[in-house]
Amino acid sequence: MAKKLICKACGHVGKPARKTRGNLLIEIILWICFIVPGLIYTIWRCSTRYNACKACNATELVPVDSPIGQQLVKQYHPG
Repeated sequence: MAKKLICKACGHVGKPARKTRGNLLIEIILWICFIVPGLIYTIWRCSTRYNACKACNATELVPVDSPIGQQLVKQYHPG
């Protein structure tokens, strides 16, 4: 099970969304028209995946159980 993370930007707590840079449509077109550029683009897209906040797409996520995470929980979710 993935650790819960808190977003520094919006305070959302939960599992991050896994995002991939680039555009799937461009990838498909490159594969259909040109095999080598399609392969290069696919490798680039797969190597640039990152975790992002599900609410705001920010990339600054910290574990809830870390000291900074606990401060953010108190700040965004008092009580």
